[in-house]
Amino acid sequence: MGNKPWLENYPTGVAANIDISAYDSLNQFLSDSFKKYSKLTAYSCMGKDMSYHEIEVTATYIAAYLQSRGLVAGDKVALVMPNILQFPIAAYGVIKAGMVLVNTNPLYTSHEMKHQFVDSDAKALIILENFAAEYEKIAAETDIRVVIRTSIGELLGLKGHMVNFVVRKVKKMVPKYQLTNSVTFSEALDAGKKFTMQPVKSHPDDVVVLQYTGGTTGVSKGAMLTNRNLVVNGLQVKEIMSPFLEDGKEIAICPLPLYHIFAFTVNFIALSALGMKNVLVTNARDINSLVKVFKNEKISVFPGLNTLFNSLTNNEDFRNCDFSSLKITVGGGMAVQKAVALKWKEVTGCVLSEGYGLTEASPVVCVNPFNDSARLGTIGIPIPSTDMRIVDDEGNVLGFDQVGEVQVKGAQVMKGYYKRPDETAKVLQDGWLKTGDMGLIESDGFFKIVDRKKDMILVSGFNVYPNEIEDVIAMNPKVLEVAAIGVPDEHSSEVVKVFVVKKDNSLTEKELKEFCKKYLTGYKRPKYVEFRKELPKSNVGKILRKELRS
Repeated sequence: MGNKPWLENYPTGVAANIDISAYDSLNQFLSDSFKKYSKLTAYSCMGKDMSYHEIEVTATYIAAYLQSRGLVAGDKVALVMPNILQFPIAAYGVIKAGMVLVNTNPLYTSHEMKHQFVDSDAKALIILENFAAEYEKIAAETDIRVVIRTSIGELLGLKGHMVNFVVRKVKKMVPKYQLTNSVTFSEALDAGKKFTMQPVKSHPDDVVVLQYTGGTTGVSKGAMLTNRNLVVNGLQVKEIMSPFLEDGKEIAICPLPLYHIFAFTVNFIALSALGMKNVLVTNARDINSLVKVFKNEKISVFPGLNTLFNSLTNNEDFRNCDFSSLKITVGGGMAVQKAVALKWKEVTGCVLSEGYGLTEASPVVCVNPFNDSARLGTIGIPIPSTDMRIVDDEGNVLGFDQVGEVQVKGAQVMKGYYKRPDETAKVLQDGWLKTGDMGLIESDGFFKIVDRKKDMILVSGFNVYPNEIEDVIAMNPKVLEVAAIGVPDEHSSEVVKVFVVKKDNSLTEKELKEFCKKYLTGYKRPKYVEFRKELPKSNVGKILRKELRS
């Protein structure tokens, strides 16, 4: 097989390699961008804009506040919030202070929060008040000693009071909580102003983000992403996008949550290096709010998910928007369906380029070119300074059009899983990351995924691991055996279906679903429950999910 046949398909202006030693730290990388574009708008949310300079200053106050509370470099800080202005400020503040950011899905139940906070050794928490009641249930079981709470309207000026009134009183979206020893975001900023942030020397191999993932098995693990991992992936994304964009003149929409590694790296890291304005969408399920952004802003970059593109192309108001400024649409997080990509091009005139990545690779490894050489049904070509190969079960490298496991090598590949050397050894060998995905490479370097990780369920771009669902349901005293699989769903790509053998005949579907509500966030809960007398098993007694799927 030719050495890196994909290089022939790089668009003009995209280099084969980037300088992976350009920056020592993510802080240095961000600081460079934020100073260069200081006067430009960095983020916009609900009509409120903040410049790169304003984000930089407020992030410094948050960093100073965290340090003033006795936290030191390397301490873990969990962030629990959707896309609001406080997110980039808090994330950047944690990074400035030399601490480790633990991105947390705000929709998590207390059970899921506890696992992540305890596993990560989190010492501080910055949380939106809407989710404070869930945290409070498990607060005593964690090592968190510094808590900053915020509200959706807190940084929106006068309009914020109205927003908070609607969220709290009208929509009743904030369950009662106490959190007596916490401060508000504004109080933390005011206190931080009184201190001087102590600069921290951070090295390329220092971990800056713990990004939780199921990996290829079971319980959620923290992928240790270093300065080098995230800087390199930011530079790689910048390299493939910049020939199509004008420096400091573009506007991106950010509908995907910044706590998800795709938006975190693309919107928060890479696009800041292009001086882009990021329009934050707090609730992407509200299609009308997305359409409104397209009507009010000249959007040129749109990173999203298949389900989102599908919903938009089926929305009449969206189809009537002006797409003349749209230059890049990139789909990640889940497979982009051919029909959706074709419809997107027809509606917007912009190519929908599918990409591929993994949390363990910070996440981007492969993407279709942002021009007409994008190939539907493939995940595109490896990005600069990235190597990919297809390997059989014995570890032999396969030739073109042969199906095997996709493996990835590059400076964006994680350091390992936090406190789990055994799990790390399973996926990292000789610098190659074993993805667990089955795929092939075509003769000109385009890669195709033919089968995903055998058991993983992909719900709207989120990985759901059957073991986690099974572990929860198995806790129910009326359940004897359980197996979870993914079944196709037109809205979210897949949903969870469970097969249950009862221990107590009185168990009902409704009762089981109520039980799951206590422990699992919405997208992980089973949509379908099928009761069976027994489950298919191998000769060693392992439940065969494969047979349940067929």
